[in-house]
Amino acid sequence: MKKWIVAMRLRTLPLALASIGMGVFLAVSKDKFDLTISIMCFLTTLSLQILSNLANDYGDSVHGADHAQRQGPQRAVQAGEITSGQMKTAIKIAVVISLALGIALLFVSKIPIQVFISFLALGVLSIVAAILYTNGKLPYGYIGLGDISVYLFFGILGVLGTFYLQTKYIDWTMLLPATSCGLLTVGVLNINNIRDIDSDIEAGKRSIPVMLGKYKSRIYHLLLLTIAMVTALVYISLHFVGIKHYIFLFSLPLFILNAVRVYKRYDPQTLDPLLKQLALSTVLFVALFGLSINLS
Repeated sequence: MKKWIVAMRLRTLPLALASIGMGVFLAVSKDKFDLTISIMCFLTTLSLQILSNLANDYGDSVHGADHAQRQGPQRAVQAGEITSGQMKTAIKIAVVISLALGIALLFVSKIPIQVFISFLALGVLSIVAAILYTNGKLPYGYIGLGDISVYLFFGILGVLGTFYLQTKYIDWTMLLPATSCGLLTVGVLNINNIRDIDSDIEAGKRSIPVMLGKYKSRIYHLLLLTIAMVTALVYISLHFVGIKHYIFLFSLPLFILNAVRVYKRYDPQTLDPLLKQLALSTVLFVALFGLSINLS
């Protein structure tokens, strides 16, 4: 059981919860909240994240991105803890669970049939995206498209989808906090890819940091965090006037600290702890943002 828990990469799960949490907080600010829908959103997103982690473990092993010289946590298939066959079976089970939870979520949300079909299509697309990130003949994570995928699924789809299922409408200014969530999650992926630049080059994986280089990828990281904070500020400025609605800025020093440390650290081993730090900082940001927009 321990090896499977490690393969699921539990430390990445808070990021999945952050996007759903943001959507729930935004719905609450509009006086809309459904506990059952919220729980089902959390469970569906967790299952998709676990599916993605298992698929990435398998895909990176097959394509050679996971090898003995790679920095960071050892992957289960590459280490021989789990066989390729076992992982493929686990991926299939995760697909079934994700699909079942997604369909159950749509049923309890009681949305029109046209919207139901649209959300079901997005759910299937999410499952396909989770698998093809590092799998297939041309995995899109190997050609620099991983950042866009993470932004869309952890930002736009995660936040706006959760908000819609709660409220049954879309306020397009919600794109601003959705962008904040998406970019902060991309930031976590970026640290991971900066850490793995050398091994990714060896495996032929062209992540954004591989294409930008070690210095420019750190500037890119700074831009991700900066734009995430700016979009959150713009949303608050559009909807609120009191200073108390800017409580979320108490999380800002954590992002400044992360950006500075990523900029200064070039040893891959010293970068790894910054993934967890940024992930937890993102969760705190979402919690404080939720408090900010729900203060009367």
